[in-house]
Amino acid sequence: MRKVDFQASLPVTFLREDDQFVAYTPALDLSTSGDTFEQAKKRFGEVVHIFFDECLKMGTLESVLSDLGWKKQDHGWNPPTVVAQDMQKVNIPIPA
Repeated sequence: MRKVDFQASLPVTFLREDDQFVAYTPALDLSTSGDTFEQAKKRFGEVVHIFFDECLKMGTLESVLSDLGWKKQDHGWNPPTVVAQDMQKVNIPIPA
C-alpha cells in the first residue's frame, strides 16, 4: 500500500493528574501520559503516529476517521473543529 503524508492540526488538551501529565485529543479520542509535560507531548506525537499506522494496516482508516467526525477532502482529511473549551460547575451527588 502506498502512503502519502498529510498534515492536520489536532486540538490537544494537557492535564496534570497527580505526578503525571496527560495529553488528550478529542479529534481521535486518544490520550497518553508522561512524567513531564515534554514527555507527554513527545509521546502524544508517537501515539498519533501509531494510531494512523495501525488503522492503515487494518484497512480501517476511512471508517474510523468518519466515525470520529473527520471530513475527507481531495488530498487528506480534516478533523472536527473544537469551538470552545470551558469549565462548567455541576452538582455531583456523593455519599455523605
